[in-house]
Amino acid sequence: MAKATKATILIVDDEEGILDTLSGILEDEGYEVITASSGEDALERFKAFSPEIVLLDVWLPGMDGIEVLKRIKEGNNFTSVIMISGHSNIDTAVNAIKLGAYDFLEKPLSLEKVLILIKNALDMQRLERRIGEERWEIVGQSPQIMALKETIKKAASSHSRILIYGESGTGKELVARAIHNESPRRNANFIEVNCAAIPHELIESELFGHEKGSFTGAFERKKGKFELAHEGTLFLDEIGDMSQATQAKVLRVIETQEFQRVGGNKKIKVDVRIIAATNKNLQEEIKKNNFREDLYFRLNVIPIHIPPLRERKEDIPLLADYFLKGFAQQYGQKPKKLSKRAMQALMGYDWPGNVRELKNIIERFVIMNPAEIIDFKEMPFVVEEESLDIYKSKTLREAREQFERNFIIRKLKEHNWNVSKTAEEMEIERSNLHRKIKALGIKIP
Repeated sequence: MAKATKATILIVDDEEGILDTLSGILEDEGYEVITASSGEDALERFKAFSPEIVLLDVWLPGMDGIEVLKRIKEGNNFTSVIMISGHSNIDTAVNAIKLGAYDFLEKPLSLEKVLILIKNALDMQRLERRIGEERWEIVGQSPQIMALKETIKKAASSHSRILIYGESGTGKELVARAIHNESPRRNANFIEVNCAAIPHELIESELFGHEKGSFTGAFERKKGKFELAHEGTLFLDEIGDMSQATQAKVLRVIETQEFQRVGGNKKIKVDVRIIAATNKNLQEEIKKNNFREDLYFRLNVIPIHIPPLRERKEDIPLLADYFLKGFAQQYGQKPKKLSKRAMQALMGYDWPGNVRELKNIIERFVIMNPAEIIDFKEMPFVVEEESLDIYKSKTLREAREQFERNFIIRKLKEHNWNVSKTAEEMEIERSNLHRKIKALGIKIP
């Protein structure tokens, strides 16, 4: 029968008796246990299994436990490492705690104390995860954003699958995390998979894991994202870029809540809520036979649309202020402000890159401008100054030319200065556009 697993624990010790004893006790408690007898072996298994807890002996053949602790904490802040030793001193224990160890135990081990420490460490991880999630705030007071927040609140209370629609940069991951953080699954993992960023030949291994030797380069057994998201949320970003073969397997997992690792024959049962997101029109992708209709209906139980920034420009001052304060704190500076003219520039731009583009621009302001007030002339920004000066024109002809120039420049930028594509969208002849570009003095890079 397929069995759901609790947290994964890595035990690292060169004494076989300790490995056997601890493994038996922890497996009886429902934990998934993996073992290693050397520092080098421990790092390989840590990379492959992403354990929540590591029980790590200080004295190991080859690389010692303190060095292993350093390596683990370099790239991971959430795994709890409990050091164990039979012959250590207070300096070693203090050093281990300074390096990020959760606690330090001396041999012979009290099994009761080990179990209590593991439980406390897992509770602490859940608390830290909650604190970390506070930074995923949806900023805005526009009617569109208030409606979105209400939808998130309603959707979060259910266990239904959700499909998030939105242009690139609108904040699809932000919405997915907000749903998770307000859901009954908030204390479990939120696992993200960018389906567009993973090569097609590797995505099944990423999603379902693999067994040792299942393919070239599979030197160790590895947990997949579905397994890591057990009792939590799996966020499948850019789902429209997933291959048909993988779509079929994801559909099967949705239907059965179980799967097999690549190269394995054991069924693994999971309890996972799936939130998917896309910037594509999936109904059009279905017509092109690029996306399975049955998977679309399974995912699209609760559809959520995120409006582009150009449709909620009243939120730009709030967002700009939020990012200015955040980056000032991050870079140890006093909070900066935007001049009225600079804010007008932000409000006058259509933001094809949406909130992500605005965030990147604000970060650039904070880093590159020493002044506390950021003025328009200091902005390394794509908005043309002419758009703010159109009303200074003395005649209708001057105003029309100013508007026309700014409009054409903006459209050219949207199409990477491709004149043919720009002319097609503007519904004018290419030759006519070339004449206007020349007459208005527009320089094409």
